[in-house]
Amino acid sequence: RQYARTVGLLPQGVEAPAGMTVTDLVLRGRHPHRSALSRWTAQDERAVTAALAATGTAEFGDRALAELSGGQRQRAWLAMLLAQDTPILLLDEPTTYLDIAHQYEVLDLLADLHAGGRTVVAVLHDLNQAARYATDLVVLSDGHVARTGHPSAVLTPDLVADVFGLRCRVVPDPVTGTPAVFPEPSRPRPTGPAPAGG
Repeated sequence: RQYARTVGLLPQGVEAPAGMTVTDLVLRGRHPHRSALSRWTAQDERAVTAALAATGTAEFGDRALAELSGGQRQRAWLAMLLAQDTPILLLDEPTTYLDIAHQYEVLDLLADLHAGGRTVVAVLHDLNQAARYATDLVVLSDGHVARTGHPSAVLTPDLVADVFGLRCRVVPDPVTGTPAVFPEPSRPRPTGPAPAGG
């Protein structure tokens, strides 16, 4: 229980019991803070309400998880993690199943949590998102650490080619100034006018 008050974990492919609603799931995030016989407190209520609001899941709190889209379920699991209210968050691909708008909402939320003093460790496969949001990157290759450090020092064309086998250009993101990776075409692209019709 003490560990669960310190570290919140959101793995991939986690499943909830059949019939469980979103609110029931988020309530489980409060278990480490309660004894078996303790009553529901105002602090528990505030934590659950805030977690549902932060993840945009309050509107379907009474629905069963099985009825939701993959993205909605992912946000519900994230709400449970927020309700757990731990100083350290470990997330394995937290943007899985989310459309692009919700991906950035989740990443903005994690950035806000980090700015508020929490340690956030996330596995991300989108290099541009990782570079935009991370204060430090750890790049893995075949199970070993290939490089660590600030995104601007880590993400280079040579590293991307060595680790991912991808020829690319790395330029400043026009919005944030963080590194942005653009793959080089693997074959010449046609340069003439687009074909008529569809």
